[in-house]
This record gives sequence, structure tokens and C-alpha cells, in this order.
Amino acid sequence: MITAPRLPFDRPNILEVAPLYAVLRREAPVVPVRTPVGDPAWLVTRHAEARELFADPRLGRSHPDPESAAMVTEAAVMNGPSGSYETEQHEHDRMRRLLVPAFSAKRMRLLGDHVAELVDGCLDDLVAARDADGTADLHEHLSFPLPVLVICELLGVPFADREYFSGLSERVAAIRSGGDAAEAMAEFHAYTGRLAARKRAEPGEDVVTDLVRAQEADPTFGEAELTRLAAGLLFAGHETTVGRIDLGVLLLLTDPARRDAFVADIDGRLHGTVEEVLRLSAPSGLGLLRYAHTDVEIGGTTIRRGDAVLISTDSANRDAGVFDEPEAFDPTRRPNPHVSFGYGGHFCIGASLARTELSTVFARLFARLPGLRLAVSPDRLDVRSDQVTGGVRALPVTW
Repeated sequence: MITAPRLPFDRPNILEVAPLYAVLRREAPVVPVRTPVGDPAWLVTRHAEARELFADPRLGRSHPDPESAAMVTEAAVMNGPSGSYETEQHEHDRMRRLLVPAFSAKRMRLLGDHVAELVDGCLDDLVAARDADGTADLHEHLSFPLPVLVICELLGVPFADREYFSGLSERVAAIRSGGDAAEAMAEFHAYTGRLAARKRAEPGEDVVTDLVRAQEADPTFGEAELTRLAAGLLFAGHETTVGRIDLGVLLLLTDPARRDAFVADIDGRLHGTVEEVLRLSAPSGLGLLRYAHTDVEIGGTTIRRGDAVLISTDSANRDAGVFDEPEAFDPTRRPNPHVSFGYGGHFCIGASLARTELSTVFARLFARLPGLRLAVSPDRLDVRSDQVTGGVRALPVTW
């Protein structure tokens, strides 16, 4: 009897995915695996099936029988089912209706100039932080504070609280938490509840105020849903983009020719560079979790009602049936149909925001510091392998 492999798979370094994904893609688009906590799940490895399941309404984040659901990690995000099986679609539709205007591509374009000011301020801090050896931590002074500044302004969260909710985020996303992640998430919800209470007394031009007003207009939009949604936005709004900035910079700095080509034509290569960073950066290696709400036939496999499904965007984005030379970083790649933001009705609502931040960071960072290079070997970086969101804890650079 063949034992199903257990996630996360061994990977050579933070800039590559586990070699086992290539083997699994050749074998089948949907394969049985074990989650990090040992429960059974299906892993989707190919691009076509990933897109199909992302768009399939028969899968969701809720579970028809939550008590029997397979669990993924001990974290409080990406750990198991979330939301109500009976009301998931209604809650999702309401969330999109509330948030699409705030995160629209048009609003993100209007936000672009302000993001540029924030990036320049972070770059000033990075330059000022360079020590006697000529080294500074790009993660501490750019990759982390920039997305936090942006999401704080959008949501109406005090930037002074960044260390507090960042600490909560770290605890919430711990793969092995021993129960602490659930306590941290309860604290996170209490924090966003207090924030909502302040917005009721002193409304602003921000997303949390929008949620409070929506709650006043819709009695079915309860406090638990509001605090869960606000906490989710605050967590995802900075955690995911921090990792993409770090890994994007790494992808450019680990190949000096690639960096120099980008520096020589920033305007011409910017869009393609951002899309390749999104396609190739793979911070966590776990995949996106769904549960089957009914039996689903796909790729010659029957996924039974209630089964856990992990859709590996990292693997799908390297599918040779879709991408020529899939391991190559090619900013001229057209088209580039990566699924880093999902696909279909659950396409990530923050996609335009992430693209705005990444474009602004890469353009202004390399225009200002064209000779930027790593100060340590990539294999010496402190990788957050204990976190659902992955990434690195520091990125020492020099110039």
C-alpha cells in the first residue's frame, strides 16, 4: 500500500517549490495527501483543474458537517472549515458587495500616488538604517511596514497598533500552535470589535466604517461576522503582500543579470516582472483550502462530499501544459494566466491592491537603489516555515 505524501513537502529553497510537485503533476491532476496534522485531503496540482475547482460552486470554505471535517494545521487561518454551510454563499455575496468598491482597480489607481509617497518614506528609513557594514534589513524597513501602512489607511486601523496586530498575526498563523492560535484569533476579533465600536462613535472614510454602516442597515449582519471579516482583511491585507515583496526582491537579486535588465528598462518590464513575481513566488507551500459540498468528479477522481481539497496555486503556476519553460522568470511572458489570486467568483478581492503595491515598490526601489544586492547568501535567510503564510523574517541587503 502506497502512503499518501504529507504536506508541506521538502523544498530546496524559498525561491523554488518542492520537486515532488512536478512528479505529482505528471501522475495525476488530483492526488491524495496528508495535511500537516495528518488528516486526509486531495491535492490539486495542475492548472486546468485548479481553475475549474476555484470556479465550482460545489466547493466552499464551509463544511456540511464541521465536526467531522479534515483539519490542515493548528493555525487559526487555513486550518479547517470556516463560515456557515447554510449561509456561506449569502455571506460571500454580501462581502463582495461591501468590499468591491473599496478594493476596485479604479480606486487602486487613484491610491497609486499615495502609495508612492509611503514607499519613498520607507526607502528613506531603509537608507537611514544602513549600519557600519553597509547593510540594512529590507524586510524591516520596506516589505513589512509598507503593506501595513496601506492596509491601516484603507481599513481605518491606527498604524501605532502595528506591532500588536502583527504579533497576533504571527500567533494566528502558527502551523503548530498547541491551541494558542485560537486564543490569538479570539483576541484579534476582540480588537476589531473595539475598532468597530470606535468607528460607530467617530466614523471615518475607511472600510471598517463602511462595515459598521452596513451592519446598521442590515440586522442580519451580526457582530461576529463583522469582526471576523475585519480581522481577515487586516491579516490578509498585510501578511500576503509582505511575503510577495520579499520574495520578489529575492527573485531579482539572486540573478544580477535579471536585476540589471529590470533596472535598464523599469517602465517596460514592470508589469511583466510583477506578474512573474506573483506566479513564481511561493511563500507557504500548502495550497488554498476548500471542502466539497457534494460529490465532484474531476481529473478522473471522485471527490466525496465533505472531503478536504487543497488547491496548489504554486504547482498550477508551474504547469508546463500552460506555461512555456515554467521555471524560468520571464517578464515578457504573454499571456500569463497564473492563479495566484484564485479564479472565478472567489478571485481575491485584494488583487488590484497587491499589484499596486508591488508595482510601486519594485519601480521606486530599483530606481533609487539600482545596485541593490543581497548581503547574505539566500540559504542563510531565516525562513518562516512554521507559518501558514511562509516568507522570511529578515532580508539583509546592501548597495
